[in-house]
Amino acid sequence: MKKEFRVKKNKEIQDIFKNGKSFANRQFVVYALKKPGQAHFRIALSVSKKLGNAVTRNQIKRYLRQVFLELEEDVYNDYDYVIIARKPAADMGFHEIKGSVSHVLKLARVLKKAKTSNTSQQ
Repeated sequence: MKKEFRVKKNKEIQDIFKNGKSFANRQFVVYALKKPGQAHFRIALSVSKKLGNAVTRNQIKRYLRQVFLELEEDVYNDYDYVIIARKPAADMGFHEIKGSVSHVLKLARVLKKAKTSNTSQQ
């Protein structure tokens, strides 16, 4: 994930927590804060030590980055996101994580409705 796609500063992350809206399912919590005029969305990932060892935590983070890479066209660009992984995420594979994150982003109403490519293939 490119540097400009990441939220790294603690002050910015705290701003997302305080002023953003939160949406959750069993596996993930997503905080979304609208940033008008931003060229591209930015994300911050949080995976607690309670979820497992470093290998497990890094795998979850890799999966989350890949999900956002694949959903890049479908996610609104003028938002900052903080994604917090919950305990059930440790036992999930990539496709399960992608489905779960997509579900939370739909709840947050930050996914574009451009899913017409699926219906045109039928």
